[in-house]
Amino acid sequence: MKYFIADTHYFHENLLGNNDFAPRLFASIEEMNQQMIDAWNAVVKETDTVYHLGDVAMHPQYENGFPDILAQLVQLTGKIVFIKGNHDSRTFFKYLAAHDPKRANGENKFEFQDVGAIVKFNHHQYYLTHYPMLLGKTLNIRNLHGHIHNYSMPIAEDINVGVDAPERDFLQTPLPFGTPISENLIDEIARYKENEIKKLK
Repeated sequence: MKYFIADTHYFHENLLGNNDFAPRLFASIEEMNQQMIDAWNAVVKETDTVYHLGDVAMHPQYENGFPDILAQLVQLTGKIVFIKGNHDSRTFFKYLAAHDPKRANGENKFEFQDVGAIVKFNHHQYYLTHYPMLLGKTLNIRNLHGHIHNYSMPIAEDINVGVDAPERDFLQTPLPFGTPISENLIDEIARYKENEIKKLK
């Protein structure tokens, strides 16, 4: 199974509290981080792949905080494909690659994409990027992205999969904060968003 998530921003204390951009109503960074780990592990199996579409963490100690971030990531189940966000440095990705904990079968747990990736499922092709794309007229192509947190692109084919994305409200069954979105739920979000966009025309 494929899963998608973005903008976890582990250790980003400035996001705590009620704000317009990325409200995170947790009492502490530790509580926020643990909630995201628990929500992830509740749905992702070791045989699954999670595409993380950027902005993994913002540690106050910058590069000195890499070990703390790694300590969070090794707790997460499944393989993780990281797509670089504007807050993810190549130095950070190199650190993760050098400290890859490996999977039970000996394969790397972490994989890295500098700009984006393309995957296919449910009769669609998906461009996976950190920033939303302006696709124009497309046939069976969608863009899964992050970056804009509590905002949404007014384009049916652009689906924000970030942890605080408004598109999560389109799901019939709400997901706990920090839950990656499965490939099976992408169609549900896409159908609802398409109908909402039509209402605006």
